[in-house]
Amino acid sequence: MSDSSFPYESPEQEIVPERPQAARAYLSDTMLRYLREASPWLRFLGILGFIGSGFMALFSLVFLAFSGAMSRLWDYIPGMYEYGSSLGSSYGVLMGILYIGMALLYFFPALFTFNFGSKLSGYFQSGSVQELETAFANNKSLWKFKGILAIISLATIPVAIIIFIIAAVAVAANFM
Repeated sequence: MSDSSFPYESPEQEIVPERPQAARAYLSDTMLRYLREASPWLRFLGILGFIGSGFMALFSLVFLAFSGAMSRLWDYIPGMYEYGSSLGSSYGVLMGILYIGMALLYFFPALFTFNFGSKLSGYFQSGSVQELETAFANNKSLWKFKGILAIISLATIPVAIIIFIIAAVAVAANFM
């Protein structure tokens, strides 16, 4: 029997947090070699991401600038003459907004990737643990960003399927 007033109570113990195993780990020479070899590639991919993001931003400006001209182009599509002015300009604005959003979405992973590679390179030049911690913080931010985008993408798939089904039924109803 237990000597406390409540027999099912857990025994009192002082809680001493265990030090995680990773805190005692170190980076082996092989790990450091892999990180050193990856650093220039990470910076290269980050720069390519910046260039791609810049092109998308440029395309968005082109779509926004020529949305009026697009309204006149829609006049030449058979059956679209009466809708051309409104559809063309709204198409240009919609595509411009879409490309601005895509440029922003591509910019942040490129930034995290470039910073990861740069901080790794800084670590190998200075040997500062702070540089290595910042590098891995950028790596964590990259994968967190991509994970959040994956969750958002998975959440929008059912909504898109429902919208497509409704649109297909509406189009099919017009042909019957």
